Amino acid sequence: MSDANIDAKYKKVASVLNKAGAFPYPVSDTLLDILKLNIKEDELDFIMAFRRNVSQTMEELKKNSKLSEEEILKKVDSLAKNGVIFNQPNSQGIMVYRILPIMRQFEYLFMKELDNSEKTKKLAELGHNLHNEIGSSFQANSDSYVSLMKKMPPIDRTVPIGNIEINVDKDLEVPTEQILPAQKIEEIIEKCDEIAVGHCFCRQQKEVLEDPCKQIDSSFENCFTLGKSARHTSNHGFSRLVSKEEALEILKKCEEAGLVHKAYHLHSDIHKEEVAICNCCSCCCPNSRNVAFIPTNNATNFLAEINQDICVGCGTCVEKCHMAAIELNDDDKAERIEEYCIGCGVCAYFCPENAISLTSGKRIVTVIPTG
Repeated sequence: MSDANIDAKYKKVASVLNKAGAFPYPVSDTLLDILKLNIKEDELDFIMAFRRNVSQTMEELKKNSKLSEEEILKKVDSLAKNGVIFNQPNSQGIMVYRILPIMRQFEYLFMKELDNSEKTKKLAELGHNLHNEIGSSFQANSDSYVSLMKKMPPIDRTVPIGNIEINVDKDLEVPTEQILPAQKIEEIIEKCDEIAVGHCFCRQQKEVLEDPCKQIDSSFENCFTLGKSARHTSNHGFSRLVSKEEALEILKKCEEAGLVHKAYHLHSDIHKEEVAICNCCSCCCPNSRNVAFIPTNNATNFLAEINQDICVGCGTCVEKCHMAAIELNDDDKAERIEEYCIGCGVCAYFCPENAISLTSGKRIVTVIPTG
């Protein structure tokens, strides 16, 4: 098959993978090079079997791929190990095979111990280049991107750091048919039967690019998957299963490093169960203002409030703020910029004067790249 025909097939596969995610990645030469690293040519036709339905049972796959069960399982195992397919039983116990969004190829592969292979280095470089391409596209079409993003569901939800003052008000009420999502990281851990931890893929990718995290060692495992996702990532070598006690110890160390707890929910619906917890820094996380390359939406139930009568203007909160949402005013008092604040509580946790607390109130914060 000619190079042109092969590229044409990879472009079709990219379109199938884009159907699985909320954000469609532009099908550029960079993206095709990424897919060529993770998807073999003899796996392309199998992925095309998902073009009408990104989630299928074995019987559906046998019909749509024209392959035997043995052949399907072999391809599924290979693709799952490269972050392309998710294979776990549904609530009825039936095994379901689901194509994953393109971003999972970075998330899962960089959750593992770094192997310093040429593939790892190339994938990190290509991911960096792809984000730069998308960032340039955003800068050229920012109004369209922002308008589109405001119609999208939040991709994550901030869960505040522990041991800080939270003033709850009636704005936190939800309709009776909805369940209020857990407001403490301990509550999320406590209700999970299966928890797995791996490395932060953002930090590891930047580590490969010789731009290490400035807040915490990238070798410290603190990226959690929960439930089905924990089974999947641990089964395929991306993570390891841990106890609730070990998970809480890790999360405490994250708080001490000033990392921000972010919960990810099934189908990006904050009223569904949590499927992952990230612990984000401001220098590597693409959902922080200084690193973001496209707009993202974050759900939060909290907002930082600063008591300027107590504030001494030490600047600790300015330094620690994940979203660059705090500044010192002309009186050398800290001021919070409401539209940027995601209510993580890191500023309150580290304030030496206890001048900062959180107030409740459901909000969606749209994170716009600083440019």
